Parts: sequence; structure tokens; C-alpha cells
Amino acid sequence: MPVHRPLEFDHTDRKRIYEFIERHGETSKDVVRNRLGIDPRGFCHHVAILRRDGRIETSGDTLRVTIDAGTENVYATDDVEFCIRPARQEDLSGIVGAIRQVTERKDYIVAETVADEIDYQDVVLRNNELESRMFFVATVGDEVTGWVHVHAPDLDKLDHIAELTVGVLAEYRSHGIGSQLLSRGLEWARTNGYEKVYNSVPSSNGDAIEFLEHHGWTTEAIRDNHYKLGDEYLDEVMMAYEL
Repeated sequence: MPVHRPLEFDHTDRKRIYEFIERHGETSKDVVRNRLGIDPRGFCHHVAILRRDGRIETSGDTLRVTIDAGTENVYATDDVEFCIRPARQEDLSGIVGAIRQVTERKDYIVAETVADEIDYQDVVLRNNELESRMFFVATVGDEVTGWVHVHAPDLDKLDHIAELTVGVLAEYRSHGIGSQLLSRGLEWARTNGYEKVYNSVPSSNGDAIEFLEHHGWTTEAIRDNHYKLGDEYLDEVMMAYEL
């Protein structure tokens, strides 16, 4: 389901079911029905309509919100084979762990905030009346080794732009994983109608700035002394990419 599609429902219980699933990432049918107090027959009907309309999908007894984000792609270099795919709810701990490892030097403040937010909410993907949030992950075997995240508030005056963060574990850099993640995130943003994505990093993060510049990003502005790490003040480099 494209994220810019209006979230309109023709029945209150249908809206309640969708919002409960979206808020919890994924959950079982019995949990949703019991928590919302909907009779079994009516619940089954509403779930069927939500599936028909492409709002939710099922896997056995599990319900999750449908977000059309494509399939997984496998890449191979001389040293490593990796997969780029849409994130799933079960990737949450792997994503949080990857982000926190990448940001442990405190030079990617925005990404740190993303990890804190999804860890607190206990939900990876969001698509509601206030925001949309999409993740793609890179995996080697079953382990998350990198991510790209695209997030946008649902505000009329800002519905053409989205924030993007991207990162790869140090052990898996220089294999093209970051480039493939970035490309996937940009493709998804473009397909969903965004015109520009942006990312901000401290001026001390030369690797991130160089990486983004290499992929066509430009610096839109610099905010002097925006970050304070210990006793050191650092500028914020505000970068963007026109889609």
C-alpha cells in the first residue's frame, strides 16, 4: 500500500483493527479481536475486507499492515553475499543493534534518535495519519548488517520531503552494501511521491559526508556549533538529494 494513499475507512471497527495492528507492528488475530471486543463473525468480515483492500496481510494467525515495498534482492561480491529486503517486525532488535553499533562514536545523532524511537515504540514500520516510516535491511545469512530508513510526517506542507538515514556495520563496509541500501531507499521514496530526501550529520563524520557526496547529495546548509559532545562543539551538515 503506497504511503501517500489516504487512510479512509468505511467502518469504525475496520479503522480500529487497522490502527491496532499498525501500532503493534504485527499481532495475532485473537489478540486484536479480544483487545478490541469485536464479535468473531464481524471481526472475520472486517479482516477479509481489509485484506481485499490491501490494508493488511496475514501469515497464519498473524496480522500485519501491508506496505508495498518490493521483494528481496541478493548480491554477491568476491568476499560476501548479502540480501537487501524490506524490513519485518522480527528485524527490530537487529536494526536497533546495527544502528547503535554504527553510532557508538556519537557522530550520527539523527540515527541514534531513530534507534531510540523504534526501540521505545517496539514497532519497525509505521503508516498512519501522522507519519510513515519505512526500513530496508541488508542481511548476511540471517543477521542484519545494515539499514536504510525513510521517515516522513504526514503534514501537507512537508509531504514532498522525507528524512533518510543509512548505515552499515564496520565489518561489512567496502562491499557495496551501503550503496545498494541507499539506492533502495531512494527508489522507494521516489515511487511513493517524495521529491527530496534529507540527512544531517555532525561535521566530524567525514565518512558519511563523503559517502553521500559520492552518491550525488549536496550540502544545503551548515548550522554552526549545533551539537555539543562533551566539551566540543560541532557543526551540523544538512544534506539533501533531489529525486
